[in-house]
Amino acid sequence: MLPQLESRIVSAVSQHILIRYGVEIAVALEQPRQASFGEFALPVAFQLARQLKKAPRAIADELVAELPSIDGVKTLEVAGGGYINLRLDRAALALAALSPAPVAAAAGDGKVIVEHTNINPNKAAHIGHLRNAILGDTFVRMLRAGGQRVEVQNYIDNTGVQVADVVVGFHYLDKATPAQVHALIAADKFDYTCWDLYAKISQYYKDNPDSLQWRRDTLHAIESGEGELAELGRLVADAIVECHMNTMWRLGIQYDVLPRESEILHLKFWASAFEQLKERKAIYLETEGKNSGCWVMPGSAFDENREDEDSKVIVRSNGTVTYVGKDIAYQMWKFGLLGKDFYYQPFRTYSDGHPVFVSTASPDNAAPVSFGGGRKVYNVIDSRQSYLQDVVVAGLKALNYHEQAANSIHFSYEMVAMSPRACVEMGIELSAEDQARPYVEVSGRKGLGVKADDLIDKLIDSALAEVASRNEDKSGDEQFAVASALAIGALRYFMLKFTRNTVIAFDFQEALSFTGETGPYVQYGAVRAGKILQKAGDLPDFAAVLTPAVCARLLEEEGLWQYVLAVSRTDQALTSALTAGEPAHMARYAFQLAQQFANFYHDYPVIQETDADKRAFLLWLTAQFRAQLERTLGILGITVPAFM
Repeated sequence: MLPQLESRIVSAVSQHILIRYGVEIAVALEQPRQASFGEFALPVAFQLARQLKKAPRAIADELVAELPSIDGVKTLEVAGGGYINLRLDRAALALAALSPAPVAAAAGDGKVIVEHTNINPNKAAHIGHLRNAILGDTFVRMLRAGGQRVEVQNYIDNTGVQVADVVVGFHYLDKATPAQVHALIAADKFDYTCWDLYAKISQYYKDNPDSLQWRRDTLHAIESGEGELAELGRLVADAIVECHMNTMWRLGIQYDVLPRESEILHLKFWASAFEQLKERKAIYLETEGKNSGCWVMPGSAFDENREDEDSKVIVRSNGTVTYVGKDIAYQMWKFGLLGKDFYYQPFRTYSDGHPVFVSTASPDNAAPVSFGGGRKVYNVIDSRQSYLQDVVVAGLKALNYHEQAANSIHFSYEMVAMSPRACVEMGIELSAEDQARPYVEVSGRKGLGVKADDLIDKLIDSALAEVASRNEDKSGDEQFAVASALAIGALRYFMLKFTRNTVIAFDFQEALSFTGETGPYVQYGAVRAGKILQKAGDLPDFAAVLTPAVCARLLEEEGLWQYVLAVSRTDQALTSALTAGEPAHMARYAFQLAQQFANFYHDYPVIQETDADKRAFLLWLTAQFRAQLERTLGILGITVPAFM
């Protein structure tokens, strides 16, 4: 409601200024310092003062006297040295909320691609991976709520070092055959088995440096796709991807397509990109120094301050392409710049009916679908990869794909660790030094960390104890369903409430608290609103009862009006969060909305209200709070439990 009204105000004022003064100007709306000043303030007179060589107050007087009426605005008043305060038509805003307009499609053609999660398919997902997936999934939900068409990709590096190391562990250390690995996959928690094996082989490399040749041989076999090592690589990667998908679905996270690195190699994506890079002289063959024989991108291409010796190797002297080289090819495919596409096969269908596809190199039985070709691409990757993301963008610029380079966005974030208290709760032994730290970092190679599924299970167990104690009359299944919703809500909200550039330390007690800025607190607001509506019995026909005259009379009460404004700001909050690229803003709004509802219910005992019109209005406002809390939680990927 408010964003549409803001757009009308800005458009009307801009057009009037252009006609009246012949000046094009970006009109901005501000929030007045005090609610008594009105709902919006226009500082445009100050912007015009220098151009018109007139006092801001005089310009403001002219604008207020001459501006045509704006639908939804009741009065305009000049204040201070030249501000224009706007007071809204309160009844009109309330009535508009009774019949909300559908979300309009976003301007601009084409789709937005968001790539997130991207866990190496070599072991169980851990808590650090969850921040990536939850941030990416929530941003997707935000974009879709804003009317964007979004494609969600989860890149699978199934030919990399991490997969090779697990294969080395199975083949060289455990002497396991493909049949034996098949049997392990059929058993429970194969990703946990690989977690332990990955730590084991990492330590073995340290103790036996010569064994690194096993890794090199295995990598070569996996990339060629031939032999028992390659078969083991396929078995491990495919099985671990299944495990990761199951873990992420527990959090409500789903994807559209899983592009795999093996197909980037086999379908010669890199070869096409390589030819373009050479043809346009974006890279050159180094003939001397430490990078002799390598194809490199000059440092000046991605950082004007870098000298040539800091050039980035794209193709090694042995002919193998680096990670960043493959990333350039992959990014080009995302924008539809390669002239190539994968073949696709169905991977699975989620319980809600949504299908996800996986890339394949073979046209046999390929599904009639196509992906990629986006107009804007967000890569959700931690901040430690900023340099490599800069090189990818530089590659696009060097190829003269400047528009795509500008629309290639690194959606970065800082790491997530564990509080020492949380480590103790998960049974992780800490040194005295670690216990004194504000947080403990996880390390997959060292085997130190919290597996995502273990974390989720622990949260559910903790929530279940609380839910069961409060709801002894409910069945075990009902209690478990609510505990699961609260646990997922707690985890997602904790990962989202911090801005992306903040290092966070996960803590169970803080996340699961029913008070303070937590997921369960917001969920409780929605549940409580639902209970009020349920207790009220049959609800009136709000559109029939709440006439313009009734709304106008009731909204003369400033307290009610402020709550109507509070519940009308969801679209405004979403727009702000999208503009900033910051899901934390949306999480903060959810918390503030829950706080506003708690204050509203404290100020206005809805069920006890004796005035029929006011009771109907209070019930309608309760329903609005419930709807907007549920909608906001949905954008955050959090469900409203049946009870608490």
